[in-house]
Amino acid sequence: MTSTSGPAGAAPPAVPLRGDGSSARLLVVDDEESLADLLVEALSFQGYAVTAARSGTEALAAVEADRPDLVILDVNMPGLDGFAVADRLRASGDQTPIIFLTARTAPGDLRDGYGSGGDDYLMKPFRLEELSLRVSAVLRRTLGRDTAPRGTDTVAVADLVLDLAAHQVTRGGSTVDLSPTEFRLLRYLASNAGRVVSKSELLKQVWGYDFDTESSLAETYVFYLRRKLDKLGPRLIHTVRGVGYMLRPPQE
Repeated sequence: MTSTSGPAGAAPPAVPLRGDGSSARLLVVDDEESLADLLVEALSFQGYAVTAARSGTEALAAVEADRPDLVILDVNMPGLDGFAVADRLRASGDQTPIIFLTARTAPGDLRDGYGSGGDDYLMKPFRLEELSLRVSAVLRRTLGRDTAPRGTDTVAVADLVLDLAAHQVTRGGSTVDLSPTEFRLLRYLASNAGRVVSKSELLKQVWGYDFDTESSLAETYVFYLRRKLDKLGPRLIHTVRGVGYMLRPPQE
């Protein structure tokens, strides 16, 4: 981590609150004790309720016992690593948001992370203010889980149908299994079918990032959506080079 304070004069983002008015609960998981302690201290100072776990096994127990609102999860831990922890949580039906901390840079490693159900990642070394902004953005979105727009139950593009109330997707009558983040991304693209949507717009509207950040979130999640949708029919999500993405019906 390269910095523990924000720019001069900058204020940390407001701490999102739970439905009962209490501070959001964070779980920091890292086997590097000095980093874990620093994150606990810094995030607690901002107003979060923060606990720590030193291993993957401790993390699973802490999620079960403390029910955090978000997990900040190191990838490179001995034994049960961060990806395996995320895999086990998602396999059990636990949808607690996860931000990975990782020193891995290979695209395959990042895709493994998202495949494990991660919501975001930060590359080490990172700035504390960047982590703080991302934590706040994820929590603003997930503490009030998005609901279907009033009066609109489904969105359909060609043979793709999104049931907004049930958070279910079918294509050509076949069910498409999506993570909550994949569903949000597909819903936004489908709701804007026929229009090019920029990566920065996706980061703002899907992930809640209203600040400048270098992130491959959009590219990686589009890759996952395509992999799941394209095996059921012609490509729906198209890249417009240098601009963004467009979801449209297949051309005759």
